[in-house]
Amino acid sequence: MTRYHPLLVALHWLIALMIVMALIFGGAFLAEMPNDDPAKIDGLRAHMSLGMAVLVLMLIRLATRLFTAKPPPAGTGNALLDKAGAATHWLFYILVIAMAGSGLATARMAGLPDIVFGGSGAPLPEDFGIYPPRIAHGILATLIGLLLLLHVAAALYHQFLRKDGLFRRMWFGDRQA
Repeated sequence: MTRYHPLLVALHWLIALMIVMALIFGGAFLAEMPNDDPAKIDGLRAHMSLGMAVLVLMLIRLATRLFTAKPPPAGTGNALLDKAGAATHWLFYILVIAMAGSGLATARMAGLPDIVFGGSGAPLPEDFGIYPPRIAHGILATLIGLLLLLHVAAALYHQFLRKDGLFRRMWFGDRQA
């Protein structure tokens, strides 16, 4: 077997796109927008919906990874790098699930479900920074961003320097080829 299950491949690329969108939107737009800006509620609705979708899809991806056949681990020729590569994949699951959890905890503490989805008309809290899970959310965002950069660098290393065809493993096609 040389490729991952097609559902795992589809979820990999879809979740990657969604995470990048959520990180950019949350960090570049929402974090900079004052909480008394009326557009912030619409932005939070989109960000929170995207985050929940990422969580659900990530849990489906984890189940798919655990219960489908997969190709043997990719090697670099260095045992330490090989272990680091495997660890970073599991770290993605941990960080993304923790990120969604910190977002949910912040939302609950700040009363966001009623404000953002319930149309209560209540104002947003003055500052989300007073909620400890929001601080964790920001730290997790930074860690996920750094891990994404490392992941992309490793994929490019395999594709263009090692030329070992690693990219094919996470793409569609005959799984036995």
